[in-house]
Amino acid sequence: MKRRLILFSLLALAVGCAGLVAGRALGPAQVWEVLTGGGDPLARHVVLRLRLPRSLVALGAGASLGLAGLVLQSALRNPLAGPEVTGVTPGAVLGAVTATGLGLAGWQSPAAVVVAACAGGFAGAGLLWLLTGREESDPVRTAVHGVLVSAVLSGLTAMVLLVAPGELGSVVQWLVGSTEGRVWEHWNLLWPWTAGWSLLALALAAPLALLRCGDDQAAAAGLNTGRARAAALICAVALTAGAVSAVGAMGFVGLLVPHLAFALFGADPRTALPGAALLGASVVGGADAASQWLSRLLAEVLGADRLSVPTGALTTCVGAALLLVVARRSVKEET
Repeated sequence: MKRRLILFSLLALAVGCAGLVAGRALGPAQVWEVLTGGGDPLARHVVLRLRLPRSLVALGAGASLGLAGLVLQSALRNPLAGPEVTGVTPGAVLGAVTATGLGLAGWQSPAAVVVAACAGGFAGAGLLWLLTGREESDPVRTAVHGVLVSAVLSGLTAMVLLVAPGELGSVVQWLVGSTEGRVWEHWNLLWPWTAGWSLLALALAAPLALLRCGDDQAAAAGLNTGRARAAALICAVALTAGAVSAVGAMGFVGLLVPHLAFALFGADPRTALPGAALLGASVVGGADAASQWLSRLLAEVLGADRLSVPTGALTTCVGAALLLVVARRSVKEET
């Protein structure tokens, strides 16, 4: 298991490096020259002030979403739970968009965006709890209510955009998910936030393992299930809010990465949690690099220099395709 963690650590490092060389202006040789201390001022600016923080933000946000998804699925005992379908991500997006529409936050003030995204994420999670918290845990019911809550919050976001249409250009990145324009200010805010809540998530590994066994077994082992689940949900919302405030809504990352982590690293959260963080970082970092390469290809084919494929659009399309494949396989196995 340690070998797998090391392997996926190297994979995350590799996709981060791929993001550094995927841009249009500089090739791999020029990037390497800058990283070894050379290069002209323009090349150093592009690599050290634009590409490097962008890659780091992509990796950090992906790790946050991977952890958040695994914590949610473990705490709720629901394989269909994820930040995207439990109201957490749509709530965080709603908070960020509303704060931007009111002029209280924006891409130039990431700290205010984090606060607004956290408020929206907790509001979305709280709304889901009001619908399902007092009922017996049922994965299907929770998933259905989560989809409904997410739809309502997305509708409210659309209403905010109608009220403040002038802000559409500045908030569309939150709706789709993008790593474009991420700079050191975003990374300096994201990494301590992600590191702190990630440590809490790792500290919750043992309680999460008991919660996965069921409330009765967890209570028999002496665990206060209410407090443990509340701590886990707070941790998941905070991790999601930090990622959303940095890169917007990255579709299906928090939903699908935990399944891959459990398959590769086992059901024990002590190994699955760091595995989910590495996988999430690799997925978003890889999508960031792929979106840059795809943008270059489409720009050459279509002759559009400013064409840019959002990273979130890529994760959503690929995630939806993977989810469809998994669903079809499950149906065939049942029949």
